[in-house]
Amino acid sequence: MLDAPDARAQIYRYVDQLSQERLVVVLDFLSYLVEREDNDATKELLALPGFVAELKSAEQEADAGELADWRVLRSDI
Repeated sequence: MLDAPDARAQIYRYVDQLSQERLVVVLDFLSYLVEREDNDATKELLALPGFVAELKSAEQEADAGELADWRVLRSDI
């Protein structure tokens, strides 16, 4: 199996050989794959116990202006 840099290099070599029409097809397919990966990640988060409740609570706190400056919380950065 190729590592990520080698896979990307091979993809670029193939892409450089494609016609404009095929590039549109590749773009559509890549868009589909990215959307699918995003959806899978979202499903994983939603499956975590208590995640939805914590997210709603955080959104309510943000709406109420109950925010903390991350620089204060993470002074080591």
